[in-house]
Amino acid sequence: MKNFVEYLLVRLVDHPDDLVVEEEQTDEGLVVHIKVHADDMGRVIGRSGNVIKAIRKLVQVKAAKDDLQVRVLLDE
Repeated sequence: MKNFVEYLLVRLVDHPDDLVVEEEQTDEGLVVHIKVHADDMGRVIGRSGNVIKAIRKLVQVKAAKDDLQVRVLLDE
């Protein structure tokens, strides 16, 4: 899932070298942590949170196909 999220975000951000995507396995499922450059935070969140919502939805669809529970968190 990490590679999929990186694939989506590297094309969206202005500072791809500062992009960090980490996976953490928990009892509830997989948690994907996203860290981006401060200047890219607005681009990743989007107006009214629409971009991050779309990223989360795409991850949920891919996770459902793989029979996984995945949460996406944007870390500051």
